[in-house]
Amino acid sequence: MKVLHVITGLNVGGAELQLRSILQHTRHDADVITLYNPGPVADMIRADGTLVRDLGMTRNTEVSALARLYRLIRNGGYDVVHSHLYRSQIYARPAAWLAGTPVVLSTEHSIGETHLERRPMTRGVRALYLATERLSAGTIAVSPTVRDRLVGWGVSPRRVTVIPNGVDLGRVAFDQAARERVRAEHGIGSADYVIGVLGRLDANKRFDLVIEAAAPLLNGTTKLMIVGKGDEHQHLAAVAAAHGVSDRVVFTGERHDVAAMLSALDLFVASSAQETFGLSVLEALANGAPALYTTCPALAGIDVDGRALPVPGTADGIRAALAAEISAGRRERLPVPAIEAEYGIAAVTGRIDDLYERLAGAASRRLRRRPLTAPPASGHPETTASAVPSAPHQETPAEAGPRGTPGAGSETSPGSQKVGAQ
Repeated sequence: MKVLHVITGLNVGGAELQLRSILQHTRHDADVITLYNPGPVADMIRADGTLVRDLGMTRNTEVSALARLYRLIRNGGYDVVHSHLYRSQIYARPAAWLAGTPVVLSTEHSIGETHLERRPMTRGVRALYLATERLSAGTIAVSPTVRDRLVGWGVSPRRVTVIPNGVDLGRVAFDQAARERVRAEHGIGSADYVIGVLGRLDANKRFDLVIEAAAPLLNGTTKLMIVGKGDEHQHLAAVAAAHGVSDRVVFTGERHDVAAMLSALDLFVASSAQETFGLSVLEALANGAPALYTTCPALAGIDVDGRALPVPGTADGIRAALAAEISAGRRERLPVPAIEAEYGIAAVTGRIDDLYERLAGAASRRLRRRPLTAPPASGHPETTASAVPSAPHQETPAEAGPRGTPGAGSETSPGSQKVGAQ
């Protein structure tokens, strides 16, 4: 099958890097269009051998871009158009429907309780989302939490299929040599205990809370490593200075070598206020590091054998958990088998590919069943209700087969990588 992925941008981020992993493991031919800001992930995807085109949008509300995207989809003859992230969904769904694409699908990566991809959930945002959602066959939610929030928005449960983000286990495997290299690069001793956070430096991640919690525990042999870049950098540096631990907090900036950075840590901390999945926690566990987290929907119902512990979203709560881990000493590096079984990228991509094929098969059967309309007996054109264009009925995941229906039969449980944008 020929698949087109449409995504808002390809700067470094969780959804963008998840798309790259899917492209590396799909069994279908795929192209990518980014609305704007191709960014470094576009270079990575091109280096992997996938075509990436930039639509060249200069602002979010650019109606002419819809026509350009429509032409690219129509001329490409795609079997599936799969959009990712809000802005691309708003443009790709109607463009693909107008082009007559057999299967139009979206993945919802990040819908929080109050924000959609850091965008406040206004009535206008919700209305536009729901209106274009009806032009698709349905939506993939990356977790049951995302599914529940979509349903709460007004999306029919029958139109949502849960397929989680995948973890490329080989890409995040523990590497002893890389551990020593990264530590030496940042002046950290081999025997030092390193607490680490990883992701985009924005307010939702609450890395300032981790600095506050860890500050009394940091010393010459216990350090905090902050991996990533973002608007909060100066604020976080100021928090470290205010607590007198600037010399014990290491800012690495954005990094490509995710396995190396995780390998350098002894304890991973995820402190987000809201989270729709929690991919960074899964990657840390796949690397063999223990983890503390304030929220991680991906771990619901997963047996992590005590390797990941939920903690309160307060400085005191995080500090108590940190102190207990530091006191117990460095843990043996052990991956969690349940992570591979539930979230291995090859298996997750296979579920997505299967969904494409089931929806395409359902669309084909629907076309074969469509009756032919005979011309009017008089030979003159007549206007009838059937002649009025309307949105075609696209099979929902539930209609495409039992595995697409949320519930007992649902599909439940987005090389080099830049770190610091999830």
